[in-house]
Amino acid sequence: MNTVIQTIHCPNCGKPAERHYLNEQQLTRTQCSGCDYLMIVCQRSGKVIEAYAPGIAAAMVN
Repeated sequence: MNTVIQTIHCPNCGKPAERHYLNEQQLTRTQCSGCDYLMIVCQRSGKVIEAYAPGIAAAMVN
């Protein structure tokens, strides 16, 4: 499996987090164990596949 792991700052809480580039599945997974942030994005389309960010309210759609 061709996976690259990068240490980043969590976009939710600012603590150290990890970004996993899952090249075989063409996905990028960003995760933080400090605040339980998770975002999985398709590398090809840029679309969010799954996301969870505690403390960030979902935007209201009209």
